[in-house]
Amino acid sequence: MFTDADLPNALIVGASQGIGLGFVKKLLELESIARVYATYRRRESASELIALLDEYPKRLFCLPMDITDEVQISEDVELLRGEIDRLHLVINCVGILHEGTLQPEKSLRQINPENLMRYFQVNSIGAVLLAKHLLPLFRHSDRSVFASISAKIGSISDNQLGGWYGYRASKAALNMLMRNVAIEYARTSPKTIVVTLHPGTTDTRLSQPFQKNVPAEKLFSVERTVNQLLAVLEKLQIEDSGQFFSWDGSRLPW
Repeated sequence: MFTDADLPNALIVGASQGIGLGFVKKLLELESIARVYATYRRRESASELIALLDEYPKRLFCLPMDITDEVQISEDVELLRGEIDRLHLVINCVGILHEGTLQPEKSLRQINPENLMRYFQVNSIGAVLLAKHLLPLFRHSDRSVFASISAKIGSISDNQLGGWYGYRASKAALNMLMRNVAIEYARTSPKTIVVTLHPGTTDTRLSQPFQKNVPAEKLFSVERTVNQLLAVLEKLQIEDSGQFFSWDGSRLPW
């Protein structure tokens, strides 16, 4: 008989909606997971996540976190360390493609330095700040995974169309930062596998304005995306750390 102390703990960053919320729901269905910690940026947009607290009061714990605020990241991790001594699965689902006047650029004429900074703050820098502060919770002898949601569009060698400067560049930067993290974690937390993941086009608010030309069979439900990505994560070996994987388990080029 396992106790809670024996079972793995998970942290889903960016869990208020979309893929992040899908991961939370799926993990809560699994009795093999002891606790699920979930972060949201704004409580008013996390009503579906917060409602799950009534159903899973002893297994779900919600934390406010703005991934661009290192002080808040640090404070939240300290709260976690007060409750648990190890994490086994962390999935960073935070990402931005469009927000108000921020829209993917179609040409150089639309380049805006403030928008570029916003893309990098959310899509790139936040992930490496998480890696910095979560390291103590990964330093244990059990297999663990730290995954970040990237995008195939961030592959430099796969880029044949151009455009979407900020989003492409910020996801390419995320891939490089996580590759660096994987190398350092191999020395300091050798049982942790660090990867970036391409989820495929998923039917979420992020992709909604850009679904028009996506074939129906290539537009995934959130549930399908979550199941596919968890299957990829389950099969990962230590030697896969530092790699970029697609939803079907294939390795993507940088």
